[in-house]
Amino acid sequence: MKKNNKAVIYWLLTGCILIFIMVIVGGITRLTHSGLSISNYKLISGTIPPMNEVEWNEAFDLYKQYPEYQKLNYGMSLEEFKDIYFWEWIHRVIGRFIGMVFIIPFIYFLIRKRLSKSTITKSVILLIMGGFQGFLGWYMVKSGLVDRPDVSHYRLAAHLTTAFLTFAYTFWVALDLMFPDKKVIDKKLRNFIRLGLVVLVIQIIYGAFVAGLDAGWIHNHWPLMSEGKFIHETVYTEQNPMYLNFIEGKSGVQFVHRTLAFVVAILILAIWQKTSRLNLTNLQKKGVNSLLIIVGFQFLLGVLTLMLAVPVWLGVLHQVGAFILLSSMVFTLHRFSK
Repeated sequence: MKKNNKAVIYWLLTGCILIFIMVIVGGITRLTHSGLSISNYKLISGTIPPMNEVEWNEAFDLYKQYPEYQKLNYGMSLEEFKDIYFWEWIHRVIGRFIGMVFIIPFIYFLIRKRLSKSTITKSVILLIMGGFQGFLGWYMVKSGLVDRPDVSHYRLAAHLTTAFLTFAYTFWVALDLMFPDKKVIDKKLRNFIRLGLVVLVIQIIYGAFVAGLDAGWIHNHWPLMSEGKFIHETVYTEQNPMYLNFIEGKSGVQFVHRTLAFVVAILILAIWQKTSRLNLTNLQKKGVNSLLIIVGFQFLLGVLTLMLAVPVWLGVLHQVGAFILLSSMVFTLHRFSK
């Protein structure tokens, strides 16, 4: 690590930590069904919550105009509304704070000429990804304010996946600065780890589908689905045409997610097996070993989350596990790539 890059690295890693916190709060927001409690978007004034009873009643009256209150939460008390409002409000405030943490230091480093041309380009990409992430959050909420008292699971998946990818890229840029020296790489092994990363991202997308469709509250058995079946008939009969079952059907989406968990675990085992016979650096060993340990814990968390019908704390912990597993995969890929 070059001394001149330390401040930039700390800036990027701070961004990673904040995105991590943002994802946790976003998971709580989703699992407590709080995401539609604030139906308008005010960039500046929206950072200040209602401060008195009159403002709280105004916010509650606005919420009452939309489908979630009318179809799901009719008769909700003001105190109950305050509980769900809090999670959506803190989620949005953290999002704004992340924007400031990225933009203000970036301008400072730019003025002080602390960034290389390559890092400037990567940082601009990060800013675009962050802005797009914010847009997707608004676009997602908008889908739950029309007819359905719930957001589109496609938009939820796009919002969540973009957060994960923004984190992964931020971490990658930080790693580039932490380990600037190039080395000879095994391209076949690197590409195999890339495959593992791609499958993991697809699994994260399906995790978002499961969350968006509330598909974790059915087939709460493992390793088989309901009625002791590996593939329950609802996996392919809920939707028509049949392919829709695997992107819009609760059973079909859950089946893909629980099956991909085995694929991710097998790929990580294969990475560990392929690298076990090689002369690895200390960091490469740590990366591969961490993958093996974390995927084991994440697999167990997934099983428990399903069997216990998604209690909020366990659902959030499972999402955190996915985040940590992605971090480990990105770190491992970087150590086998550069």
